[in-house]
Amino acid sequence: MSTAEPRSLVSLLPIISGLSLAFTITAVDPLVLSLNMPQISRALDVPPDVIGFLGGAATLVVAAAVLAVGSLGDAFGLKRLLMLGLVGDIVVNLLSALSPGYMFLLVMRLLDGLALAAMLGVSLALLKASVPQERRPAAIGIFMAIEMVLCGVTPAVGGWVVEVVGWRWLFLLAPLLSLIALGLTARYVTEPPVLRRRGVDVVGVGLVGVTLLTLVHGIAEAENGISQVQAWLPLAVSVVAGVLFVLRERRTPEPVLDLSLFRSGPFTVAALASLTLNFLVAGFSFVLGQFGSVILALPPRTIGLLYLPGTLAIAGAVILAGQLIGKYTPRPVLITGLLVLVASGLLMAVTATPTMALWILVLATWLANLGSLVTSAAVAETILSHAPPGKSGAVASVQPAFGMTGYALGPAVYLLLLNLFFQRQWLNDAEARGMSATEADQAVDATRSAMAHSPGTAGYDPNLLRQSGLDLGLDFTNGLRLTMLVVSLLPLALAVAAYLLMPRRPRTAPAPAPAPAP
Repeated sequence: MSTAEPRSLVSLLPIISGLSLAFTITAVDPLVLSLNMPQISRALDVPPDVIGFLGGAATLVVAAAVLAVGSLGDAFGLKRLLMLGLVGDIVVNLLSALSPGYMFLLVMRLLDGLALAAMLGVSLALLKASVPQERRPAAIGIFMAIEMVLCGVTPAVGGWVVEVVGWRWLFLLAPLLSLIALGLTARYVTEPPVLRRRGVDVVGVGLVGVTLLTLVHGIAEAENGISQVQAWLPLAVSVVAGVLFVLRERRTPEPVLDLSLFRSGPFTVAALASLTLNFLVAGFSFVLGQFGSVILALPPRTIGLLYLPGTLAIAGAVILAGQLIGKYTPRPVLITGLLVLVASGLLMAVTATPTMALWILVLATWLANLGSLVTSAAVAETILSHAPPGKSGAVASVQPAFGMTGYALGPAVYLLLLNLFFQRQWLNDAEARGMSATEADQAVDATRSAMAHSPGTAGYDPNLLRQSGLDLGLDFTNGLRLTMLVVSLLPLALAVAAYLLMPRRPRTAPAPAPAPAP
């Protein structure tokens, strides 16, 4: 289909729906796994120190591979690569449902990361190639609205499936969505012209992978002290690999990431916004699982239901955001989305208590979802507008590359901050009760040891520490409030940057030259 062909949004709905489904699966797949990880890890006897890696394995692979996927799509066909990813996701998830042990499931998650990377890396590029430019902002709004509805419904469905028929059936949700996306893509999406390239920058992709993996590992190890060799060595390797990546991309004729794009202030802000919003969403879901299950004692199905209220309202707001982007610019929509994310974080920072009302937690979750989807719509339009013909995949993949980097970093950084502030709180608690720091530290270590011998659990049991005279529920909650306060500064700073660097008015085409007089 030619992008110049005039078509209504209604006629474009099958294309938008199929591509949005493929894009959404990349979020739903790891989300439902993370929310139900306690049940899966208990059933497969997953060691406590492997649980986090198992839950984030696919995301890490996506973050490392998605840039290469965009270039591959430009070289070999965006539609072809998307359909291959959908088929791969179906096969891998069906095999995951048969997992005899956690090592088998871990391998499947790593393979699923490759399939998800293919789906995530080309969905938006195909949207740009399939939808006329004048329809694109509204199409992006519908695209993100479909994602919102599914992200609101599937966590609740996943929790219900695990409780009623067992965790193995959880791995049938993604294949079902993939089958629908596969049918719509095959029937309605046309393969754009293929740009012949000399090849993919394998060295650059490898350096991205090393940078990200060592960064996440180093942050995780920093919980035990930044001076430990297990922490500073991977962080140093990450810095060196990152510098080498930049040098490589500046010199290679076919870079996996065109650094010249970042000379544009709006593009840079949009890329950083993608990283920030995914960082906040992933960190918030981690906090939701820890705080909800450990402190508020909520069952998995209830935690999943937190995503459901207001789903249709958010979907409507995102559709409206797409229309506003088309009428004005992405700037006001992006700023609004970022400020809503700030409001979500500040709400948790102000109101979180061990006995907080459930409706406040629902509101905080709703604001986080609303802010992330509205911001994503503005980010997508800003980044896609910078993609030249034939390189839609390479440019469009920047958004998921930065997004998945944020998604991978979110839980690790949140956990680091949470543990840091939590330690400060229980030390103050111990001092107020006349306990020495050594006694309190021994009590915490004993609790963590007890938790480690209970497969499938994570976090801290407040009842255990109360036996030592500490009130962990309050200490943990205060640590959570400080964490949410700190991370809320990120979207606030980015909103200021968007206000200063992004254009206030839409670009207008130059007026046509007057016709010559007869």
